[in-house]
Amino acid sequence: MAVAELMSKFEEPAPDDQEMVLVVDDSRAQRRLLSSYLSRWGYRVVEAGSGEEALEICGYDTPDLIVSDWMMPGMGGLKFCQAYRQLRGDRYGYFILLTSKSEKGEVAHGLDVGADDFLTKPVNAAELRARIRAGQRVLKMERELTEKNRLVSATLAEMQILYDALDRDLIEARKLQQSLVRDRFVQFPGADVSMLLQPAGHVGGDLVGAFSASATEIGIYSIDVSGHGIASALMTARIAGYLSGNSPKQNIAMTLGETGELQIRSPADVIEALNTLILDEMETEQYLTMLLARVDLKTGQVSMSQAGHPHPAVQRADGRIEYLGDGGLPVGLIQGATFSDFETVLTRGDRLFLGSDGITECEDPDGAMLDEQGLSRLLSQNQALGGVAFFEAFMWDLTSFSGDREFADDVSGVLLEFTGKG
Repeated sequence: MAVAELMSKFEEPAPDDQEMVLVVDDSRAQRRLLSSYLSRWGYRVVEAGSGEEALEICGYDTPDLIVSDWMMPGMGGLKFCQAYRQLRGDRYGYFILLTSKSEKGEVAHGLDVGADDFLTKPVNAAELRARIRAGQRVLKMERELTEKNRLVSATLAEMQILYDALDRDLIEARKLQQSLVRDRFVQFPGADVSMLLQPAGHVGGDLVGAFSASATEIGIYSIDVSGHGIASALMTARIAGYLSGNSPKQNIAMTLGETGELQIRSPADVIEALNTLILDEMETEQYLTMLLARVDLKTGQVSMSQAGHPHPAVQRADGRIEYLGDGGLPVGLIQGATFSDFETVLTRGDRLFLGSDGITECEDPDGAMLDEQGLSRLLSQNQALGGVAFFEAFMWDLTSFSGDREFADDVSGVLLEFTGKG
């Protein structure tokens, strides 16, 4: 059939709600009979005298339903059905084969190649109408499902775009958070300080740091903000500003001595001040645990305050490990909460370790936590190492303990090695 002749069939478009039925039969009389039924029932009918002609029509228009004879010269109904199913299109067409065959094997073969239903010739009008309506119900459900799938796909595509943008932002946020701890190894006259900060996700709620007030006095801290993710990371960024070594005048841990020199306040007083700041000035439901230590680099005297954070560990030069502190309350929970200081003295070769609960609560594959006993084992295993090498080996051992799984919580720590050269 010529293209112009084919296109003439569609010059008068049917209403949007009028479904198209393609009638395929080599018998003109049979086509006219079926078309008369279908037209009276309100369908737009297109006729084809062969499988080849029907396939050509399907290239220009997409029928909703097809009623095709099984036996035709050239391309019969089965081959046409196979070829039709191979055409790419967004809409499914319901395919009814007209046949005088009654063998179950033949019917099964027709279903296998893509037919949806069968009608036995000669065609009964009432049965034809019932089969057409059944096909319409199937098409309605199929198109509703297609539309829902389209909406789901479109929504998922939009979500992916948002996720990609969020992922890029989180990667940048991770860089910014890591920059809060710019130096992972700092040498002071009398002590070396190494730091570890590894969020469980892109960003986390842990923070570690060190700052100096003078040539003989430094502060170190370990903080764990409740929760994970962006909100916790923003909280750590704000807390970092209150304990910055780059801005001593804004550091709430600093104060001026009688002679005008900077010195570090009592750790308990600092934590109490931070507790008041969070409750009075920050509109947040988050809280944090914290351990702050003031270290005299000449005498080795260490004053610490613990606010719900894991106990600090002192590893003596001879290998003995001591856990200090009495726990204390978290920061940002209770107005007017008080905190206390406790002390220890470091001698040459002693080490002070502050770590978050992401370490002690790390679980092995069986669900058993590392606890302080496991932490002592890791500290002992790596006693000969210092600086960055210590934390590299420490993390290797912790990862092995967890069964090489991703950590469920942020992991952070501070190691102070007292050299006694202050």
